[in-house]
Amino acid sequence: MNDPFITGINTQRKSMDWMNLLITNMTNIYSPGYRERKANFGTFLQDTNFDDIRLKAWQGKSMPGTAPENLYIEGKGFFVVKKTNGLNLYTRLGEFNFQGDGSYKTKDGYSVQGYILNDKGEIMAGSSPQSSRPHSVAGSQGGPDFNAMTDIKLWRDPSNGKWLGKYDEFKIKKDGIIYGQAEKGKVSVPLYKIAHVKFPNAAQVSEVQDGYFAETPESGKPILGNAIIRSGLIEMANVHFKQNISHLAEVKMQIEMTNKIIQTSKQLLQESMKLLQ
Repeated sequence: MNDPFITGINTQRKSMDWMNLLITNMTNIYSPGYRERKANFGTFLQDTNFDDIRLKAWQGKSMPGTAPENLYIEGKGFFVVKKTNGLNLYTRLGEFNFQGDGSYKTKDGYSVQGYILNDKGEIMAGSSPQSSRPHSVAGSQGGPDFNAMTDIKLWRDPSNGKWLGKYDEFKIKKDGIIYGQAEKGKVSVPLYKIAHVKFPNAAQVSEVQDGYFAETPESGKPILGNAIIRSGLIEMANVHFKQNISHLAEVKMQIEMTNKIIQTSKQLLQESMKLLQ
């Protein structure tokens, strides 16, 4: 027989955890790149537990960025970025910008990863296969398609203001290829392909920093992505506001019910103690 007092305490404790999760979702509804958290519950008897907390994988709405090099993934997948310690992480927040030295970085200073292309737009093949841990230092040497990823750089020549000293502008097309353009677009040369990947179970990646994720055994290994890349846009949070409000009403009702259970159990205990006196 289950103790109703213990059941009420456990249920209330996990109900508060659920409420905090919902509040976190709702307060981040306008945070670019935020992934909604969803909780699955085990039994509410005896010891209530979250089975796990998963990220809602589908995309959020787009909004205008602040520069043409800001990027938005239309579809599944993540951009690949490299920390200063050499570790690769994955993100959907494409607030990328070219720095003064030409390096292409996130707002947190991580290097956006890509593949070097030849003049035919073909990825320059690498000799090292993919590491078993693609977000590790070793994994930074090989991407999901066995080609070596690299930091993207488009420096500007101070003598003429041109990209790489010879291109008037750059353009990022929907296939993720960065082109250097000159002569009013008559010359268009592929330079880099922006690396983006997807996971067999994207909801199970692990968030290691706000907006940045790493693979887990449950997520599976990253594979080459095939989403559309939109330049000049960034992704907003993918939080479903009405659904979270509805769940918040449920959890409030649940807390009220468990409070009554706890109070009733206390009263029964007090009456029992009186009978024993």
